[in-house]
Amino acid sequence: MSAITLLRPSLDWLPAYEDALARGWSPNTDQDVSREQLRQLRRDPARFLHDLYNSPMIRLSDGREVPRLPAHDFWISDGEFCGRIGFRFQPGTEDLPKSAYGHIGYTIVPWKQRRGYATEALRRILPVARAEGFARVLITCDDDNEGSRKVILANGGVPAGRTPHDRRPGHSKLNFWVPTTEA
Repeated sequence: MSAITLLRPSLDWLPAYEDALARGWSPNTDQDVSREQLRQLRRDPARFLHDLYNSPMIRLSDGREVPRLPAHDFWISDGEFCGRIGFRFQPGTEDLPKSAYGHIGYTIVPWKQRRGYATEALRRILPVARAEGFARVLITCDDDNEGSRKVILANGGVPAGRTPHDRRPGHSKLNFWVPTTEA
């Protein structure tokens, strides 16, 4: 595996993000937002980047708008754009609103998958959660996403039940608590 780094989203890396969108990658694992984001990015790159991470509201997959949670968002790089990872939270509590499945979400572009990048990115974002006062974080994955389940378990994930999947009838989200302390 090449060494990866977590980068704050920036205009310098926006062309690489744009290329990933153009190749069909979606930063949202529950719905394909690649075409919509590509259109917005090409219209006004600086505004797109600002709104992507600083808008006070977010649109859910069902169309509802809800307040954005505080978050630390990163792009994953091995010298090239590899994906994104983010930690969202409500200060002072492990609780999350029903609109958020877990504290950490990540996705790797298809052409960089199965290289250990998600496992390493998750390992690197856990200290960010620890710095915000979290001893553990909730991470979920689709019940049929074996790769993500392995990523979570490799980082110390402890199974914590299931949650019905609101976008895929007959499926569920597997819940895991992952300690933020160094192993």
